[in-house]
Amino acid sequence: MAQVVLVTGGTGLVGKAIEHVINTESVGSKFGKQAGETWVFVGTSEADLRDPEQTRKLYEKYKPTHVIHLAALVGGVYKNMKYKLTFLRDNILINDNILHTAYTHKTAKVISCLSTCVFPDAVEYPLDETKLHGGLPHHSNFGYAHAKRLVDVQNRQVAYKEEFGCNFTAAIPTSVFGPHDNYDLESAHVIPALIHRCYLAKKNGTPFVVGGTGRPLRQFIFSYDLAKCFIWMLRNYDDVEPVILSVAEEEEMSVKQIADAIVKAVGFEGEYSFDTTRSDGQFRKPASNKRLLELMGGFEFTPFEQALDLSVKWFVENHDMARTGKTA
Repeated sequence: MAQVVLVTGGTGLVGKAIEHVINTESVGSKFGKQAGETWVFVGTSEADLRDPEQTRKLYEKYKPTHVIHLAALVGGVYKNMKYKLTFLRDNILINDNILHTAYTHKTAKVISCLSTCVFPDAVEYPLDETKLHGGLPHHSNFGYAHAKRLVDVQNRQVAYKEEFGCNFTAAIPTSVFGPHDNYDLESAHVIPALIHRCYLAKKNGTPFVVGGTGRPLRQFIFSYDLAKCFIWMLRNYDDVEPVILSVAEEEEMSVKQIADAIVKAVGFEGEYSFDTTRSDGQFRKPASNKRLLELMGGFEFTPFEQALDLSVKWFVENHDMARTGKTA
């Protein structure tokens, strides 16, 4: 039977990365397209996944045998704090429609994308797959985190695995960056937001100001590396237990280290400071990738500076078409 892989959120950061890997790796290779395989990448222009009828029509149009579910309402820390209910409701609707339509259309496999922000705020580090539901998430991601946690609940604890035997699972990436990111200054995550701010500061001869103290720590995974992990999961992983997709916990970096690296990559030589009146968000949330590496048999991640240089280069070359929002 021919395999049709539908990627929701296919025009975003991770969707574009999966498309890049599928189209550039050798056919039949570990991460390349397989014989008889069709990949379909869809974005919001094709269907509003909050609407069950539009979701149903999307499934009927493409008849996917497999789904990588990336579509979500996402944003940086300040947007998450401002619109907690919107993030909760929209993501619950999107996820429920995707999973239930996959069930009714007998889709063989669904991999949904979660985030490490779903983990409890008060937890013993490093994070691992067993700690997902052990307490409340950080207040800055409260709505989004609860909506994403419910995907794991739906996958196994109340319905699809236990009641219907569906092969639904989830991936939990740490912070992702790379080409085709969201660079809107009001909603972007830390790396694309800082790249955009630094680019504008260099272009306009203005100071480069970083929100917060620069002390919080994060693990970052390059989107092309994450894409390969998703492709591996699609073909080789059939357990309902989510898998953390991340670099090692020892590779945590502070926001200041990130900003310093961006200053270097952009070639910015002006005034550079931190606005300590802005919120830092959660201080750290280190995650273990031990289970991932045991399952995959090892994986070579792209060195951070190399990945950052590629990301900055893409943004500079594609600024006019990038998702930048208003810059005035």
